[in-house]
Amino acid sequence: MTDLRRLIRDVPDFPKPGIVFKDITPLLRDPGGLSTAVEGLGEPVRGRKIDAVVAVESRGFIFGAALASRLGVGFVPVRKPRKLPWKTRSTSYELEYGSDAIEIHEDALRTGESVLLVDDLLATGGTMEACVRLVRGLGAKVEACSFVVELGFLKGRERLKGTPVHSLIRY
Repeated sequence: MTDLRRLIRDVPDFPKPGIVFKDITPLLRDPGGLSTAVEGLGEPVRGRKIDAVVAVESRGFIFGAALASRLGVGFVPVRKPRKLPWKTRSTSYELEYGSDAIEIHEDALRTGESVLLVDDLLATGGTMEACVRLVRGLGAKVEACSFVVELGFLKGRERLKGTPVHSLIRY
């Protein structure tokens, strides 16, 4: 099994001074690392039936689509406002300085379907908390949220209480 932690590059002072950005591009470039990450993201639903993988743009799409293909299920994108071409449902969420919103096609999921939510990074949890609300608002069941990297010191997991959270690397 590939050691994923060695494939995460620290980039100091990006995107602003004082931040140490966890860069996943070396992991994406490494075939063994990418395969290990995709496989590991599916752990929370191993042996269970799910109907779709839902992922948040943009890096979440990389892992979510690959995992959906590996699991033999559909992939559902969640995007920033006005990026999806069909009728959407939207929800907003608070950021450290302001707010943002995400959208999903209103017909992307059916009542009772089971889904796995995937993203590259869990930081404060606001985006994924909003994603959980969108999925549940369509009547689907969130089986778990799965992340490549979790920044535990930002306590994003606390915003997802009641939903199983799985991360491959935790800082």
